[in-house]
Amino acid sequence: MATASAAKSALDFIKKNRAKIVDFKFIDLPGMWQHTSLPADQVNEDTFSSGIGFDGSSIRGFQEIQESDMVLRPSPASARVDGFCNIPTVSFICDCFDPREQAPYRRDPRIVAQRAQAYLKGTGLADTAYFGPELEFYIFDHISFDISQFGMSYAIDSEEAHWNSGDSENANLAYALRPKEGYFPVAPSDKHMDIRSEMVLGLQSWGVDVEMHHHEVGTAGQTEIDIRYNTLLDQADSVMIYKYVTRNVARRHGKVVTFMPKPLFGDNGSGMHVHQSLWKAGKNLFYSPTGYAELSQLALYYIGGLLTHIDSLMAFCAPTTHSYRRLVPHFEAPVNVAFSMGNRSAAVRIPIFFKGPKYSKSKRIEFRPPDCAANPYLAFSAMLMAGLDGIKRKIDPTKAGFGPLDKNIYELPEREAKRIKSVPGSLDESLSALEADNAYLLQGGVFSADLIDTWIGYKRTKELHEVKLRPVPYEFYLYHDL
Repeated sequence: MATASAAKSALDFIKKNRAKIVDFKFIDLPGMWQHTSLPADQVNEDTFSSGIGFDGSSIRGFQEIQESDMVLRPSPASARVDGFCNIPTVSFICDCFDPREQAPYRRDPRIVAQRAQAYLKGTGLADTAYFGPELEFYIFDHISFDISQFGMSYAIDSEEAHWNSGDSENANLAYALRPKEGYFPVAPSDKHMDIRSEMVLGLQSWGVDVEMHHHEVGTAGQTEIDIRYNTLLDQADSVMIYKYVTRNVARRHGKVVTFMPKPLFGDNGSGMHVHQSLWKAGKNLFYSPTGYAELSQLALYYIGGLLTHIDSLMAFCAPTTHSYRRLVPHFEAPVNVAFSMGNRSAAVRIPIFFKGPKYSKSKRIEFRPPDCAANPYLAFSAMLMAGLDGIKRKIDPTKAGFGPLDKNIYELPEREAKRIKSVPGSLDESLSALEADNAYLLQGGVFSADLIDTWIGYKRTKELHEVKLRPVPYEFYLYHDL
């Protein structure tokens, strides 16, 4: 509940920016922002202390009809001017409150993130967890799809796409990107420089620190904008802002952004590599000048926890059926359950751009299998809980058989490659792993059994089951004439 002083500061912000509308955003269980809005003159201190009522039964993964009354409680510190609205609007991010239990709502992903941060402090191991996700996405000029009983289709187009290089019916200025050659080209091959820069400025206006932006490997507009590391809750908020800003900037330009993990066959998928470190009293606990890749033993135990629980983690970190179009062995995706320094073919990579005590604050590990379809509050919290479990149980990743493997795992001899485990090959496998391995998530009441059961049930019935029922076009190519 907001303090009186915090509420007053929020109301002053609304007044200072001459807002006519105040927007209240919150996240559903699968990971999409929802919102409701009030005229600014209807917002007062009671809005922040008591909240705003809404129908929880109409939100995915939330309540049943008989228990639908719920409350949104805005976070005063999240106040931002929403420049995508024509009417002057101030936006707040909200937590969900359950009036029946008179407690924070047990299925609110943002509440899970808050509990994860509190649990970390309570362990005494560290006081802060920093997360730095690298979100990849595509900027397309066209996406269409159709679903019916008697036909299904989708179509994608982009002015950068290699498949348009032979277009003679329209003006063709060439400079289409060849597949897998999109990393760091300059204009005119890179046609989205100004759009990315506008996205960066938009993110900064929302209080998100940006480190760099560039074209990614994939043709047809694959993009990466790197944001600076932050604490778990604030970074999850930033990921939601990131998606909101990039989508709305693209729309201004008549383009569309998708964070789907594998929208293009035969070209790079889009991941969300997540950099992580633990700190205490301002000291980076992952750094040691004498350890492997300058990692401390605590950091190695953290890696041991991530890799030990990786199968169940994928249910939150790669949480869609489509995620596993990207996580395919022998392609570019990091499916190999191993750790290594500077090696992008391993599930856990330790960056080594800079070495020595001067760079001790930048020491971190990078968990590479996640993608942007993840709900960031749940994914970051699950990764932290797995890492902490590794520390508590002293799971040494080398003794557990996870490496280090300082070689290109994709090109290992077949006999050696067979000894390296891969991440699950489907959402079905990941959900089954989560059913069998979730005790580490329940520690400290961070995740609840109810949330995990609801997550598994939702994914199985609303996504996995529905995809399994439907044929895909390639099956007609293979089987129509048998």
